[in-house]
Amino acid sequence: MEVCALSALALVVTLAAAAGSGEVVGGLVAELVGELVAGTVLLLVARRRFRAWAYQEREDDLVVSRGVMFKRQSVVPYGRMQFVDVTAGPVERLFRLSTVKLHTAAAASDARIPGLEREEAARLRDRLAALGESRAAGL
Repeated sequence: MEVCALSALALVVTLAAAAGSGEVVGGLVAELVGELVAGTVLLLVARRRFRAWAYQEREDDLVVSRGVMFKRQSVVPYGRMQFVDVTAGPVERLFRLSTVKLHTAAAASDARIPGLEREEAARLRDRLAALGESRAAGL
């Protein structure tokens, strides 16, 4: 979305500059078509990247999958979770979305689930925290 806004701004600046210098309208049409094609391609890529994230709650662990070209799968046992964090940046807040981050003792753990609706993120956080507490009690 941000890229489309920048693309539209570039188009407006180009149109304003062309109107002042008397450029040919054909060049403006070519610029407009180029901007529309680039914006469409970027939206399709962003949509595919968004859909590449998935998670599955299993009996003993949480599986997080991601990646368009290179698939990566993280398995986080409930008993190893130290805490679950829900964050939302300015763009996420605008669309009422959040990111759930799972923190474990392993430094390489990158289990996060972006793009969840606020209510789903809160539900998942509470569920994972409860499961983490009950599974960690046996350690």
